[in-house]
Amino acid sequence: MRTPSRLLGAGAVLLCLLAPATGAQAAPLPDDFLWGVATSGFQSEGSSPDSNWRRHSDSGRTHDAIGNSVDFRHRYTEDITRAADLGVDVFRFGVEWARLQPTPGVWDETELRYYDDVVHEITSRGMTPMITLDHWVYPGWVADQGGWANPDTVDDWLANAQKVIERYSGLGALWITINEPTVYVQKELTFGGIGPDRAPQMLDRLVEVHRRAYDLIHENDPGARVSSNLAYVPAAMDALDATFVDRVRDKLDFLGVDYYYGLSPDNLTAVHAITDDFYDINPQPDGIYHALMRYTREFPGLPLYVVENGMPTDDGKPRADGYTRSDHLRDHVYWMERARADGAPVIGYNYWSITDNYEWGTFRPRFGLFTVDALTDPALTRRPTDAVTTYRDLVANGLPPGYEPERRAGACSLVNPPLSCTDPP
Repeated sequence: MRTPSRLLGAGAVLLCLLAPATGAQAAPLPDDFLWGVATSGFQSEGSSPDSNWRRHSDSGRTHDAIGNSVDFRHRYTEDITRAADLGVDVFRFGVEWARLQPTPGVWDETELRYYDDVVHEITSRGMTPMITLDHWVYPGWVADQGGWANPDTVDDWLANAQKVIERYSGLGALWITINEPTVYVQKELTFGGIGPDRAPQMLDRLVEVHRRAYDLIHENDPGARVSSNLAYVPAAMDALDATFVDRVRDKLDFLGVDYYYGLSPDNLTAVHAITDDFYDINPQPDGIYHALMRYTREFPGLPLYVVENGMPTDDGKPRADGYTRSDHLRDHVYWMERARADGAPVIGYNYWSITDNYEWGTFRPRFGLFTVDALTDPALTRRPTDAVTTYRDLVANGLPPGYEPERRAGACSLVNPPLSCTDPP
């Protein structure tokens, strides 16, 4: 990561530190703005079939084993109902390849009907499904053949994608081909799915399957909107975009942006992202403004959708600084509205996540609007956090008039340097 001194002169930093607030206000969101909640397959379903991630969980290399997670597999009706009660428009979920195709060439009709039911529950409650084809998980037999190091995985992946696309076309779904491709590669490196020499090759193959899946979706579901959601890493997006997003720009109907943390000289806690201790990061809500403005400039005219945004707490405990999930939610919506007011074509926002879930090896980070003690509560009770009422009110009424963020903007944001420091909102 580049240091501030490499990016800016000391004078520019000083000017940013001393600059007064603009006093500008957020503009209300339009009626067709899409509010949503998000989840994923492996992280929340439980009853996990053989897959690369079930094997990681069983290996003893993770902090926690997944067990039944929060059992979305059998409680999807109640969780989808909770989402509908919030008044949201979109419910994001993942269709797990490992469930659908337990062995090569064999499709599990029971699991296909399960996803049929999930889609029906979403649409019957007036919500739009956002369907993720790949959220970092593939069948055990694909792992046995070498995963993404094997060129056959491209056609195997596309065969599964075609099965899902054909089944759920015509429903008005939003489609996500691959969740956070660059982090996908990083997780594969961490757990041995590929060696370091294979990372560029995996990225090439992810680019290929996205491009081909985009065409498959538009052949089968002509009016659909298709994207991949990127993980926003402050001060690193030039390099990361070159590996994937820049290579699929012509195959995106909107760009999915996942924003979780910022960076500035007075907030360097983003370093905790290296060890996945996200609950130790001090949130920097103004960074979502800079992230959205970056892609407004980079990809003029391309709609933007915040596919993931949320705040993890440490095993559900209140933050020591008193900053609440409601504060976090309102502050990020404020800065998203500011970005729209300044020209960012933001069409939607998903809260991650509807419930707590398995955060890739641990249950310790709690992101849920509804919290679940997966390790200690056999009943897996969904308990509402303070943000449930807050989100419902935001969806219905927007921010309170004259709202001012609870968390001040970072001094010289480095989310999109140098502009995020030299040209603050």
